[in-house]
Amino acid sequence: MVQSGLTYEEYRQLIDELLAEGKTTGTNHSEANINYTKMNVARMRRVDKTAKISSEMESLIKGIQEPQTWLVLTEAWCGDASQSIPYFAKLAALNPLINLKLVLRDENPELMDQYLTNGARSIPKLIGLSQDLNEELFTWGPRPQYLQERLIAYKKDPQGLSSKEFSEGTYLWYARDRNQAIEQELKEAIAQYVTL
Repeated sequence: MVQSGLTYEEYRQLIDELLAEGKTTGTNHSEANINYTKMNVARMRRVDKTAKISSEMESLIKGIQEPQTWLVLTEAWCGDASQSIPYFAKLAALNPLINLKLVLRDENPELMDQYLTNGARSIPKLIGLSQDLNEELFTWGPRPQYLQERLIAYKKDPQGLSSKEFSEGTYLWYARDRNQAIEQELKEAIAQYVTL
């Protein structure tokens, strides 16, 4: 599946091609999913332009001395993926030893089922693997911890918030956070196996 994985550029191209055909990734080509995909293209474009990597994180990524694969389970309609994957791509671009590959969740159910979140096929899921793919180095996802806890709380008690209002609050948080939470969580995960 890593061999069939897409680079970030190929992933973006696939999404553009599918949208041109009135489709998205996965099997659900509903108007809603296509609209989510269109919004996500705009979000990825924004994150591509605005994402910043701290000097500490840059040093950490450049300090990786063994080749590895960062495998991401995703789908084009996933809003959380649109916020994090461009940032993963920026990180991977800092070190030629990192091979970033994106695979579609719905085409890889066996893999996805090894990385469930509270029993759900939540994405994106980033899996850091050794070059030979035999050792799992770290995992991250499907969203920053704060948002994961917020989602769990919302599912228990929506407190009068519609799903639209809840989603708007999520994207406002992402816009304000500017990938800082993702960076901090990844920094902690990656620092465990990098010696500077």
